[in-house]
Amino acid sequence: MKVSSWWVSLAWLGLLAIFTWSSMVQGCGPGPGYGFRHRSRKLTPMPYKTYFPKLSENNLGASGRSEGKITRNSERFNELVCNYNPDIIFKDEEKTLADRFMTKRCKDCLNKLAIAVMNHWPGTRLRVTEAWDEDGHHPPDSLHYEGRAVDITTSDRVLDKYGMLAQLAVEAGFDFVYYESKHHVHCSVKADHSVAVEKGGCFPAWARVSVAGGGQKTLASLEPGDRVLALSESGHVVLSRVLLLLHQDHESRSTFLVLTTQDGHRLALTPHHLVFLAPHYKLHHSEYQARFASRAKRGDYVLVHGADGRLQPSRIVSVSQEEGVGVYAPLTEHGTLFVDGVLASSYALLEDHRLAHWAFGPLRLLLSVIQLVWGEGTQGAQVTEAEREHTETPPSHCNTHQKSLRVWGNQNLSSPGVYVNTNTSDRQSHWTSVPRNRDIEGGNCDAVPDKVLRVHWYARLLHRLGQICLDPETFHP
Repeated sequence: MKVSSWWVSLAWLGLLAIFTWSSMVQGCGPGPGYGFRHRSRKLTPMPYKTYFPKLSENNLGASGRSEGKITRNSERFNELVCNYNPDIIFKDEEKTLADRFMTKRCKDCLNKLAIAVMNHWPGTRLRVTEAWDEDGHHPPDSLHYEGRAVDITTSDRVLDKYGMLAQLAVEAGFDFVYYESKHHVHCSVKADHSVAVEKGGCFPAWARVSVAGGGQKTLASLEPGDRVLALSESGHVVLSRVLLLLHQDHESRSTFLVLTTQDGHRLALTPHHLVFLAPHYKLHHSEYQARFASRAKRGDYVLVHGADGRLQPSRIVSVSQEEGVGVYAPLTEHGTLFVDGVLASSYALLEDHRLAHWAFGPLRLLLSVIQLVWGEGTQGAQVTEAEREHTETPPSHCNTHQKSLRVWGNQNLSSPGVYVNTNTSDRQSHWTSVPRNRDIEGGNCDAVPDKVLRVHWYARLLHRLGQICLDPETFHP
């Protein structure tokens, strides 16, 4: 019977490997992503004075609200990166290289658009007339002050091309595109910390989970192999093994929703993460639905792990916002976990917990096979005094199995394409046309590092497939 089960597991693993590698091989479209190509369709120029989406720029469904000006002396200046792409012409009329400063998401979308422009009009390049503004030339709530907006044209400045340029900007992933002037197209993006596509849904670094033995760990110190309190499908509170961290970023700034309950529990999580809610007092766990945290409101009920160890409802008395540094998203065997005593899902972005748990089934199987090959080790299998000592401080080491999961889980995969620039590791060898060591009035363009997004490749792959196969209404707006 064990032999048969072993071969079934190997068969599933083989199918997963074939599916994963085939999807990666097909990912030859332009841009930083990978996976299946978007369905080809005929592009039509955007009419003058129209914008996409049909929302105001500061609406949460577009680029979102302004978060305040970024100056060279502010701490948030370190969040900006420099764009040295030789396929983009930067006007830089201020002669300070300010137009090259932008957020990571804005840079990614701009580089993708530069590729699309060259493919659509051979011999033509993208031109940026305005990006980050430090001189106060825009309205007070302008996203230019945060490096989240750009004004663009084509290098040949042919006005008839700007309608199509705007449509190409939409396809490149800008969150708001406005053909606002006959002389340029305005584009902007969401704040890096609120981008659901790249960042996923997460909890803050200071959030705590209960581990085997009755101790607690912060999410910043949580490791694959740890066992945390979770809820099984049958409604029992169980210890569930942490398989990996779907998202782990020690430095990212995020805005969290804080749900405070009548008995003092406080759950902080990103708006697009799933939490189990009920509109009225319900005793049975099956009556609580996984909803986006952004839908939670005063008077709703959540499930908490009571002092007596039992599952019990608790009413939400306030919903507030709180900013913090560090974001983490543990994936457990059961797909649930208690964070600061409140039951939440391991999943985000898609408002269907069961579908998300099913979709991660192949990954759980693969990790089980890896565990079978490497061996689980002692950590997580039994509670020791050493484990209790590590519940308050980040561990300085891990066993071989955990190391393999961490390295394997954070690989940065990319795929070939037409006119694709490598804009990270080999930037200096390819983008030497711009001075590299020039200090700019208190800020050095080269001193602003690119951020490494630590989102698991499987989560990004599922999101790409979901965008192709599922109704867009099922995703967080």
